[in-house]
Amino acid sequence: MNLGINLLVAEDDNNMATILKAYLTQKGYTVFLAPDGQQALDLYQSQHIDACILDVMMPVKDGFTVAKELRHVDKNIPILFLSAKSLEADKLKGFEVGADDYITKPFSMEELLARINATIRRSFDDNKSENNQFTIGRFKFDYNYQTLTLDGGEPQRLTSKESELLRLFCINFNQLIDRSSTLQKIWKDDSYFAARSMDVYITKLRKYLRADPTVQIVNVHGVGFKLTQKASDSL
Repeated sequence: MNLGINLLVAEDDNNMATILKAYLTQKGYTVFLAPDGQQALDLYQSQHIDACILDVMMPVKDGFTVAKELRHVDKNIPILFLSAKSLEADKLKGFEVGADDYITKPFSMEELLARINATIRRSFDDNKSENNQFTIGRFKFDYNYQTLTLDGGEPQRLTSKESELLRLFCINFNQLIDRSSTLQKIWKDDSYFAARSMDVYITKLRKYLRADPTVQIVNVHGVGFKLTQKASDSL
């Protein structure tokens, strides 16, 4: 069975990591293992990851720190914590930093699988229903159909890269997203040439959005970009 879903499993216990990978692979997932928090972030940037399973107590960067950094660039990716820390305060902290679920050790593999499936199903259902259709000023953007429509008129067809970039801006509306994270998320590369390519696509998006002067992709010099909407000057 091939679910077509890539899981990032960050676990510093090699035996536990091996068992998790073998079990989840058998259940149809593709599993990427990371032994510490920094390698987890590196894998997230270099691979297409659909969901993350994070141990809390890891070297270099702990699971809470990793979750915060993931949420900074992707508000919607499912995150589950695995932890021996079972105090209510620890669980609350996990949810505060963006967890979708928190599972305490020891746990059964069947329970883990059920929780993974439920979390991913919720996330994918949300993406289908609301996170792929956006209102941007006078525009309607449909990520599934890769169209941008002004005032109900003729839809403007977007390329895949344009659609991915605009969706990233929309789900982080009015929030700064840094250049490097954007490049890694969409281009899987932060080289000079990838950066120049991204600039070209941003120029194209600005051209499409020009019809509504209240909508802007703002360049924060040396840092990144954000999609904003200012109040209309008309009363």
